[in-house]
Amino acid sequence: MKKKNLKQTTEEKISMKQEQSMLQTAMKVSAVTIAVNLLLSLFKLFAGIFGKSSAMISDAIHSASDVFSTFIVIIGVRIAGKSSDEDHPYGHERMECVASIILSVILFATGIGVGLEGLRKVINGDNDTLWIPGILALVAAVVSIVVKEWMYHYTKAAAKKIHSGALLADAWHHRSDALSSIGALIGILGSRLGYPVMDSAASILICLFIGKASWDIFKDAVDKMVDKSCDPKLEEKMKDVILQQQGVIDVDHIKTRLFGDKVYMDVEIGADGTKSLNEAHEIAENVHLAMEASFPEVKHCMVHVNPHSAAEDILSILRQIGEVPGEVVHRINTQENRDKLKEWFAIAQSAEGIEEFVQKM
Repeated sequence: MKKKNLKQTTEEKISMKQEQSMLQTAMKVSAVTIAVNLLLSLFKLFAGIFGKSSAMISDAIHSASDVFSTFIVIIGVRIAGKSSDEDHPYGHERMECVASIILSVILFATGIGVGLEGLRKVINGDNDTLWIPGILALVAAVVSIVVKEWMYHYTKAAAKKIHSGALLADAWHHRSDALSSIGALIGILGSRLGYPVMDSAASILICLFIGKASWDIFKDAVDKMVDKSCDPKLEEKMKDVILQQQGVIDVDHIKTRLFGDKVYMDVEIGADGTKSLNEAHEIAENVHLAMEASFPEVKHCMVHVNPHSAAEDILSILRQIGEVPGEVVHRINTQENRDKLKEWFAIAQSAEGIEEFVQKM
């Protein structure tokens, strides 16, 4: 018991250090994001006003909203990083999802406001009275595209490193900014080429980019709150790791569910039915530890061991080789000599086909 408690304490300390490191990374990235967005939004607002570009002013508002949204991300990540307690034994990871939902609503409202203003100018504006954006607005659009694309890659790399959905949402927020700046650039160029209405029309295009970003963030957060399963490809990788563990004959069942940015797993494995309880527990424990070590996003893996007989093992191999004749199935299921079953099992493993196996029997 003392050895187990010591093991649990060590694991908890390692987990706390990892969570602290992840939190520090998130805070560092968020601080850089706030500083860059604040400077960029002020520059774009200045360029939009003095460069006479409504599209650039709309883009500046978009960037300014990023500053506010990053604060929401910080709050969500901090709360989600709190350790489990008596009232929350599974932790607080879903609070990051709540922050993401709030972020998506604010982002959507911002997009609607920008779009309606652009639409109003397109419907009511007179092309002869609409301003033609200056060269300053054009420069600001290009600078915004370059900076935002860099921020996207910078934030995405950190998000993947610490497995943070909120940071990944923030990264895609930067990408949407870069795309909206492209829309602003098109509008400004169009206006300078003699189509002033295109500057206001670009605001509508920006609205669509903002709306798409808000929907993606909202959907991702909701999926993580309703126990959505992991990506099938990830589950296949998990199954491969399980099958590599000593004593595991097969993976009978595997279920995963997203819990914020973490994953909970329920696995049923097949093991030799003649194993003792201690031996079966050791196999399950090895699977449990292997999953949490191989996949940092896995917070806990619950393992159930199903007993498999030697006959079942042979039939499993035969079904992988091809069709199994009924008389062979009957002979295997009624065979009581354990040594004979082991011999058949070895033959089945080495057989190149079902016919060769039947002949050797």
